[in-house]
Amino acid sequence: MTGGEFSLIDNFFASPAVTRADVSLGCGDDCALLDIPPGRQLAVTMDSLVAGRHFLPGTDPWRLGWKVLAVNLSDLAAMGAEPAWATLAVTLPGIDESWLGAFMEGFSTLARQHAVQLVGGDTTRGPMAFTLQAHGLVEPGRALLRSGARPGDALYVTGTLGGAGAALRQLLAGDEEVSDSLRRRLEQPEPRVGTGRSLAGIASACIDLSDGLAGDLQHVLDASGCGAMVELDRLPLMQETRAFMQRYDDWQLPITAGDDYELLFTVPPSREEALRAVLPALDCEVTRIGRIESDPGLRFVDETGIMRRPGHAWDHFADED
Repeated sequence: MTGGEFSLIDNFFASPAVTRADVSLGCGDDCALLDIPPGRQLAVTMDSLVAGRHFLPGTDPWRLGWKVLAVNLSDLAAMGAEPAWATLAVTLPGIDESWLGAFMEGFSTLARQHAVQLVGGDTTRGPMAFTLQAHGLVEPGRALLRSGARPGDALYVTGTLGGAGAALRQLLAGDEEVSDSLRRRLEQPEPRVGTGRSLAGIASACIDLSDGLAGDLQHVLDASGCGAMVELDRLPLMQETRAFMQRYDDWQLPITAGDDYELLFTVPPSREEALRAVLPALDCEVTRIGRIESDPGLRFVDETGIMRRPGHAWDHFADED
């Protein structure tokens, strides 16, 4: 490709896969102009994915494009927000038309599913990295927060846990027999947007699981000023994940591994019936894994009643061995 940065923008980013009526001005000017509907609050989130840190060399570009958007939509889902717009900053070592075309097709496929319009961003040369800011809309007073959990609330998760972590560990070990179902959990997570919207008014607290169950649940406990008990034998696991855990005797995998992008949420007893009523319409399975307690701290108990203490959750700036 010739023409540099502006040709890159014109060819891959200027014509979004989704066009929304609430976008007065999208890509192509110094700023986008967006119309926030009356009676809505704006929810804003941003994540970066850096080569070698968040994805492996050789990751399929279609799935990478999907994931760049998915991790941000997962944050919106955790707030009970409806996705609307996104801006994308792309850093590339060079221009590969075929690779970038596949990347944007994966991105656009997920954008179409959730009516997200790409309204701006930036392109530059350098080590490969992507930073996306997503904007969503939520009714005032209905946003799901981390701070609403109370003793007696039930603790739930969506989908399954640990699959992305199992895939990553196998790939890092050079295992060429990683199942596609596990690899999809790592490279093409499904943001639980519909479930998040349905939980507004039902869940007392919510967070998305990006850094591991133990670490993300602790964020909820810190914000809510309470503790929790998690029953390890209730954790929902794919068959391949369970086999990996047995093979390597790694009971901590679904607790400390990141990249699940499921929702962890709490429900007070008075709203359990409301949760049961919406379950058939949700876009995923929901599993009760424990309860919120008044005693501070996070406790894990196995099927024999023995307390287990997990390792540390993912932290970008923790000391590495």
